[in-house]
Amino acid sequence: MAETTGRRERKKLQTRQALVDAAMRLFEQKGFDRTMVTEIAEAADVSERTFYLHFPTKEDVVIGTAQDRLDDGLRAIAEWRPGQSVAEVLESAAQSIVENAWRSDLPSGLAALRVKLLASTPSVQSRLVHRMLRTQGELIEALHRAAPEVVSRAEAAALVGAVLGALNATAILSIEQGDGPDDVRAALRRAIDLALRPQRVIDLRKESGTASTAPGQPI
Repeated sequence: MAETTGRRERKKLQTRQALVDAAMRLFEQKGFDRTMVTEIAEAADVSERTFYLHFPTKEDVVIGTAQDRLDDGLRAIAEWRPGQSVAEVLESAAQSIVENAWRSDLPSGLAALRVKLLASTPSVQSRLVHRMLRTQGELIEALHRAAPEVVSRAEAAALVGAVLGALNATAILSIEQGDGPDDVRAALRRAIDLALRPQRVIDLRKESGTASTAPGQPI
């Protein structure tokens, strides 16, 4: 039974990836708006019905592994160990999200396509904002629920908002300037540190003699 379930899951993942690959090719060739779901399904050699079993809308193809990334983050919060601070737990969750992106959407080129469409396609922009708000909400609730006596819902919202905001802004900038997957991952790791421990980053730069003294310069 387990072997059958495993085979079915592998087949499902393969079909999903085939749809993503086909969609990416067509989006690049024809443009997002001119690409039809029927064309994506045909290019992936599956039925239109199969497409909708994997993706509710064409825009959801662009979102990629967002649910997997969220699940990784939620799992990290659920594994909160005694002695860990709120910042450490949230850092672990954020790092899990970054590692997922580094393994999937960054090397496949889907993250770059997502950034491109985010700036040019309103329907994708709307869907991504909806997805971001859902991710933010679930992480806030998970963090608060894990230790309500330690972090209030408002505090969880502030922390999660700071980290996700830093990750999203950094990812867009890094991808737009042409960074490869490893460089994007490094930038995202630093963004997490800046969001959770900005003073420590400033202190380390001062110790190394690299801190700028010019007013208004970014850290």
